[in-house]
Amino acid sequence: MTPPTTKGQQCAMSARVVLIRVCRCVHRRAAVETERTARNAMEYEGEIQDPSPTFKSPVWQHFGFPVEEKDELQRDGFCQNPFFECLVAEIPEEHKSKEGFTVVGYALYFYTYSTWKGSTVYLEDLYVMSEFRGNGIGTGLLSKVAEVAKKKKQCVQLQLSVFDWNTPSRDFYAAKGAQDLTDTEGWHFIRFDGQNLDNLANEAPKD
Repeated sequence: MTPPTTKGQQCAMSARVVLIRVCRCVHRRAAVETERTARNAMEYEGEIQDPSPTFKSPVWQHFGFPVEEKDELQRDGFCQNPFFECLVAEIPEEHKSKEGFTVVGYALYFYTYSTWKGSTVYLEDLYVMSEFRGNGIGTGLLSKVAEVAKKKKQCVQLQLSVFDWNTPSRDFYAAKGAQDLTDTEGWHFIRFDGQNLDNLANEAPKD
């Protein structure tokens, strides 16, 4: 998971004016609802004029997704019963990125359940364009995911995975109070995919 905040080139915004909006499906079409967020790090100004999500290259590639995955993500996230939800961070036109983008970050998350703890939100991705890091946008996105999850699903915990070599991200989450479960509880992240998933499915008892 890309570090939300790092030292380096800073955004040249005179004021930290960022809108974080929730993207989700309504009546089988993509829709966007505005959310006022990150009170202590950012200010909210104005309303969204065009409520349509824009998942097109090159901004799609800039966020690190292969263009061929665009249709799959739109199908799975912007449908009647989406697999995931997404927050995007949008800045005013006058502070747009070098490439001309105003959407400069996103958080992708979904809901799961723990038989030990209860309702849980899982943060799959948290990303902020490099030139805008260090402005509180990553913190704003992370905090908004927590707020939405608690209000919408009464979630009692937020979970995510980080590569062991990604020290900046690990430090970022630790500073926010996150626990490293590999260190404290010995959990290992297990995956079945590809042919191994097919083989497992083929072993299922027949109805």
